[in-house]
Amino acid sequence: MKPRRAAVYIRISTDGQHMDMQENDLPEYCEFRKWQIVETYKDVMTGSKDRRPALDRLMADARRGKFDVVVVWRFDRFARSTRFLLESLELFGSLGIDFVSLKESIDTSTPTGKLVFTVLAAVAELERSTIRERVIAGQKAAKRKGVRFGRPEVVFDVDKAKKMRNKGASWRQISAELNVPKDTLARRLQQG
Repeated sequence: MKPRRAAVYIRISTDGQHMDMQENDLPEYCEFRKWQIVETYKDVMTGSKDRRPALDRLMADARRGKFDVVVVWRFDRFARSTRFLLESLELFGSLGIDFVSLKESIDTSTPTGKLVFTVLAAVAELERSTIRERVIAGQKAAKRKGVRFGRPEVVFDVDKAKKMRNKGASWRQISAELNVPKDTLARRLQQG
């Protein structure tokens, strides 16, 4: 049987931490599982950064099918946020890639790991639905108080625009004269 291809992701903060634990533990784990490490991705930066070059490369390589499993030391070494973690796990799942967090003992290649992932995904879906409901409720409350959504209405002299149009002026001429966008002008006059 062909060995599974593993991607190892290592991140340390810029505060002088050593990579030793991650660099030793993760390859040992892969060797124990008889997984072939195809690439080790390393970032030396804070976890709160939106752009992490090695992590971005790992995510792109996942979409290319370069590996079968991603191995990290801890969730916080990998994920920028809970949302990013759950979205990444969903992406990996859809691509048939397993995810292992060594210190949290999460391994989606096992039945227990799949159960944990399913629970996490359900919690994330509940969170998204709750946020959506709150946004909709807030918009409804704002509308009841008279708040208008969308672009502000462009106010101009419609009668003057109609007279100019009837005298043969082009949309561009009327637009320049009244300082109104041409498309807005035409749409308003066609409405009546």
